[in-house]
Amino acid sequence: MSEPVLFDARDDGIAVITINRPEQRNCLSREVREALRAAWLRFENDAALRIAILTGAGEKSFCAGGDLKEMVETGMKVPPRDFIPVPYDNLELTKPTIAAVNGFAFAGGWLIAQACDLCVASTNAKFAITEVKIGRGSPWAAPLIHMIPQRIMMEIMLTGRPITAQRAYEVGLVNRLAEPEVLMDAALELAREVLEGAPLSVKAARETVMLATEMGRGAALQAARAAHEVTYNSGDAQEGPRAFAEKRKPEWKGR
Repeated sequence: MSEPVLFDARDDGIAVITINRPEQRNCLSREVREALRAAWLRFENDAALRIAILTGAGEKSFCAGGDLKEMVETGMKVPPRDFIPVPYDNLELTKPTIAAVNGFAFAGGWLIAQACDLCVASTNAKFAITEVKIGRGSPWAAPLIHMIPQRIMMEIMLTGRPITAQRAYEVGLVNRLAEPEVLMDAALELAREVLEGAPLSVKAARETVMLATEMGRGAALQAARAAHEVTYNSGDAQEGPRAFAEKRKPEWKGR
């Protein structure tokens, strides 16, 4: 059997992580969860990789969520804290991530797409938090309030009804839309745009966004200033203005 998760470490600093169980709608079975955790850790620990794209094999499903058969067999009640590997939650990642969503992103599939920093969706994608339909829960959805309006979040969670990729884009869950055949091209283009920035500046910018969701205005400003100290004192902070003045592309060192 093929690997449950594929890992492509590209030469341009981009890692492409693919859930590779299309015949199971890329559901989060035990083997997928374990392989996905290993893939995220591999990405974090490889200094040559600066951004990751998470996607699912095939066009029908990004990830249909948890393996319900497994839940029945194990009699699962409250899932363990580390049941699903979630970037920036139970997985310590310091680099940006992009979800490239093709087809269904339901329940746990929504979760792992939501956890990524950015999201590019195929026009055939559908998103749903379906837990109310099967008597389960979705406490992981709490951070969604920082992404979409309260009334929309309430309807999505209370009804369990799917929303289209276009609707997800309209409410702010998705950054960009792409036709199915060019989804990965669009995700790679977004990744390259991020990589054009100075590494330390990108890192501090990401931290600033996350700080702003956790704190009040004054505290977030103070914390963001501290997060940017390394950036301002780096060689790249001198290289950027110098390259602009000399009308050339900057050569980032990440230090």
